[in-house]
Amino acid sequence: MSETHWNYVGGEWVEGEGVSRNINPSDTDDVVGLYAQATSAELDAAVAAAKAAFPAWSRAAPLVRHDALMRISAGIAARRDALGDLLAREEGKTLPEALLEATRTAQIFAFFAAEALRVPGDRFPSVRPGVEVEVTREGVGVVGIISPWNYPLQIPGWKTAPALAYGNTVVFKPADLATASAHALAEIIAEAGLPAGVFNLVMGRGSTVGQALLDHPKVDAVTFTGSVDTGRKVAAACASRMRKFQLEMGGKNPLIVLDDADMKTAVDCAVNGAFFSTGQRCTASSRLIVTEGIYNRFAEAMAERMRALVVDDARKAGVDLGPAVDQTQLDQDFAYVKIGKDEGAKLKLGGERLNRATPGYYMAPALFVDADNAMRISREEIFGPIAAMIPARDYEHALAIANDTEFGLCGGLVTTSLKYAQHFKRNAEVGMAMVNLPTAGVDFHAPFGGRKASSLGSREQGRYAVEFYTTVKTAYTPA
Repeated sequence: MSETHWNYVGGEWVEGEGVSRNINPSDTDDVVGLYAQATSAELDAAVAAAKAAFPAWSRAAPLVRHDALMRISAGIAARRDALGDLLAREEGKTLPEALLEATRTAQIFAFFAAEALRVPGDRFPSVRPGVEVEVTREGVGVVGIISPWNYPLQIPGWKTAPALAYGNTVVFKPADLATASAHALAEIIAEAGLPAGVFNLVMGRGSTVGQALLDHPKVDAVTFTGSVDTGRKVAAACASRMRKFQLEMGGKNPLIVLDDADMKTAVDCAVNGAFFSTGQRCTASSRLIVTEGIYNRFAEAMAERMRALVVDDARKAGVDLGPAVDQTQLDQDFAYVKIGKDEGAKLKLGGERLNRATPGYYMAPALFVDADNAMRISREEIFGPIAAMIPARDYEHALAIANDTEFGLCGGLVTTSLKYAQHFKRNAEVGMAMVNLPTAGVDFHAPFGGRKASSLGSREQGRYAVEFYTTVKTAYTPA
């Protein structure tokens, strides 16, 4: 516990001012580690280092960036078990989920290593005789990355990998609750031998380090994942500087279950989407919109499945749900259980504090029935293991309820009808539509993002990431 994990600036590990204690939410007596808090001085130094490194890195041969990202991918894969254990320990995600996240992060870097070799461009004749047009893509510059705590390896991975692949340099500010995974990722990137300043890690509170990053005049682009309120602040700060920005924010995702649905598929999708990862994911299906013919039977099937869920230490074998990430999140979960009751929804199961062998932030997953889409539990993102069942007359009514939200990240439908499946994919007001699958679960080679208050800017992941991390240049020359 005497060792403090430092910030990484300009190719060197540097101190900050004070430290943050990283606490295991499954066992609050367990301190994961001490992590240095950066000041504006470290932030300034990181941006300066990134700015200085940009010209050479952006003009390096594509194979240089490819090889660097492949080394990072290999480093993550080699440390998969240790990374998964660390992630589960600091964030409360179950060990199988954490190991999958570590694996996925390695895959993301490998994917973007390949993308570094095939940056798109174009060449064609001008409308003017004797003139040729060439369209190329170039890195934007210094990219500020602000990431959340719920996917502390994967989301930094899917932001950092394309940033580096397309020739940008990075200043990475992770969530203060998830510094251990971020620091471990930074260690692997440092070991990969990138030129000094290409990648920088600055840890600390969003109100200090994050704000300093947003206020810095030499940051060329910011990619952010987090809450809607913070996202609005990021947008305002970036717009005032005419800076490129990308926002991934909240969700209040619907899962529609029709009368013709296969019951096992429906329950599997709902339990996975609503409760796994302790409901702490923006793609969670916290609104279960169920048609009347199957409503009561589905509620009973859900309750039966939920009673079998094991809530305990995230690193124990056979655990389905770990704890909330911290006391603040747990308090918010309990507050919404009370709000749901006060609004008149019926708490069918769960929502109580759980005691386990170690002191942790444990709550039984909660299912409300007979909820209304106007209730706060149906409109506000809770970010916990709480789902509200809303009755619907038929598919058309269910779709109208699903679309009646300020969010538009993802949505799901469980049905055996090809007609409704096709209609849903076209008419759901979301960025990602799932049919007979949980709303939570995406591929790294496909675009990620939503509509309305859920997202702003170009998509993340897959080949679509090139839109944010590059700028287009059009050149005219005599043919």
